[in-house]
Amino acid sequence: MAGQGKTFKIITYGCQMNQRDSEMMADLLQAAGYEPVADEADAGVIILDTCCVREKAENKVYGKLGQIERLKSANPDLVIAVAGCMVQQPGVAEKIRQQAPYVDLLLGTHNLTDLPRLIEEVKEMHQPRIAVQEEGPVVEELPRRRARGAQAFVTITYGCNNFCTYCIVPYVRGRERSRRPEDILKEIKDLVDQGVIEVTLLGQNVNSYGRDLEEEITFAGLLTMVNAVEGLKRIRYVTSHPRDFTPHLVETISRLDKVCEHVHLPVQAGSNRILELMHRGYTREHYLELVASLRRHIPGISLTTDLIVGFPGETEDDFRETLDLVARVQFDNAFTFMYSPRKGTVAATLPGQLPREVKKERLKRLMELQNQISLKKNEALVGQEVEVLVEGPSKTDASQLSGRTRTNKLVIFPGDRNLTGKLVNVRLTRAQTWLLKGEISRA
Repeated sequence: MAGQGKTFKIITYGCQMNQRDSEMMADLLQAAGYEPVADEADAGVIILDTCCVREKAENKVYGKLGQIERLKSANPDLVIAVAGCMVQQPGVAEKIRQQAPYVDLLLGTHNLTDLPRLIEEVKEMHQPRIAVQEEGPVVEELPRRRARGAQAFVTITYGCNNFCTYCIVPYVRGRERSRRPEDILKEIKDLVDQGVIEVTLLGQNVNSYGRDLEEEITFAGLLTMVNAVEGLKRIRYVTSHPRDFTPHLVETISRLDKVCEHVHLPVQAGSNRILELMHRGYTREHYLELVASLRRHIPGISLTTDLIVGFPGETEDDFRETLDLVARVQFDNAFTFMYSPRKGTVAATLPGQLPREVKKERLKRLMELQNQISLKKNEALVGQEVEVLVEGPSKTDASQLSGRTRTNKLVIFPGDRNLTGKLVNVRLTRAQTWLLKGEISRA
């Protein structure tokens, strides 16, 4: 077992924002002379970048800490850090210290850039550190971003102003702060110089980008700027809030050639009563009109969504309205969840909390409907030739390659690993619920 010196391993839980945070921490550590390792047993520093959106995510972290404790027993010099959203919640840092006293460093979402300094302080003082502060300004003076393949996440906003009643994010990520467009463009151009051809713009609500900046800039304006970056081939973005998806944004996306024909558009529920309780700020009618507009302006667009079942007070009629909306929209895919109460949110205090059995049964019915739709959507694509960005060997079959179409469809096909990071044309030959099989087209 090595486990010595300036080596690190980051274990990431949760969303794309966390993945980007983990990359940033890795860049900071490498600039400070640390090297990443694949095996936890070889790491001098282990960092858990945590999520707190659902209780299940937190339980995974506590379980992982129990496993890492054995490494700490074998190597007392090992530095264990817990970072991110989970730590930012009131009282959680203290709770982790009680349950896992061998953890050396706890840092919240607004302290991530202090990571290298805090690790050195832990090593010098041989004392645990807790660094959890309220939100601060956007930090741009970071080490040069390291490209990790042909795709990259680029954060454009931090935090969220929506305060949906079920969501903990505004409390742990802070209020919405937009990065300046010139800083975003500089980062993207640097990534393209390193071989990146696809970027995904990240924000809790990308559609409200720029509202807090002094200069007049909208998300549509930013997309137009990014579209002009030479060498960039594809632009994606998550997440879009239906309330702020303006007709001007729809029109802009429809004419920008690098913006992919895929929108992740979380609806959460199909009942107006539940949407109001969730504080979503739109109706089912507004959502359906937006879907119609997107499909009218962008033929062949794929739509994915998030759905929550079992929200407090949800009746069978409310749930049937969600099923009806799913049947009307015909989403390409949906991420479906049982409602999970989060301490500190409004929804956790609402009356009508539903039994787990009811939520589980409704989730099953929703997934069955969506799986039927997803399979039907994929079957309709068989025989077509599509452009795929090769991401590397398939996670389920290393002898095959996997990649995604512009519409974000996962495609598995035989081919040489040297094609990783390249755009290839693939003829689709077979459909499954979650993916498509194909063959590289021969010229």
